[in-house]
Amino acid sequence: MKMKNNENRLIGLMLLIVVLSSVVSVITYEILEDKSDEELIAEFYSVESAVSVSPHHIRKGMAKGDDSFILVDLRSQEEYEEEHIVGAVNIPAYKDRDHSDYGAIERIVGSFRELRGENSGKDIIVYCYSGPCMTGRKVGKILVDNGIYVKHLGIGWNEWRYHWSIWNHAHEWSETDVLDYVVSGSEPGEMEGVKKVKGCGVDGGGLGC
Repeated sequence: MKMKNNENRLIGLMLLIVVLSSVVSVITYEILEDKSDEELIAEFYSVESAVSVSPHHIRKGMAKGDDSFILVDLRSQEEYEEEHIVGAVNIPAYKDRDHSDYGAIERIVGSFRELRGENSGKDIIVYCYSGPCMTGRKVGKILVDNGIYVKHLGIGWNEWRYHWSIWNHAHEWSETDVLDYVVSGSEPGEMEGVKKVKGCGVDGGGLGC
């Protein structure tokens, strides 16, 4: 009889778990269903605009001496010293070319916190190896968990250095030179010999072009 009662309790508990799981699933589904396509689209673009930064806008900003942002190269120190975007500082998320260092949370967070403290009011924009590279996203998540918020350059180092024509306007291909926008060494470097250009804000919204 005691064994029978235990079986009945176990069955009852299992049924309760099934019911609760179903309720949670229904509630989650209804929450998603409550949002219209228009609302979901608006949410997507709000997030994209808040996080992603146009590389073309940044390049033109660099040419006109805009100092409202700080670029952060997340590649390894050796790769950074070989070549990097002019003005970018290095907070490596990689130990070397082949090994990530995501576990060094204290170092990464501490470096970004110090950078933020020294550049109050400026956008901190990270970049890694390429557009699809997850390093920037992983580091961004680590920083968010520690109360630090950064933006994400729309492309990575590979596109900036080796695919200049993909993200610059066609008429600019002959007017600009990627070598004016990259530098070697352990220091961020400064822009030199670049023709100053006008900015291209969008009604003061800061989206750039």
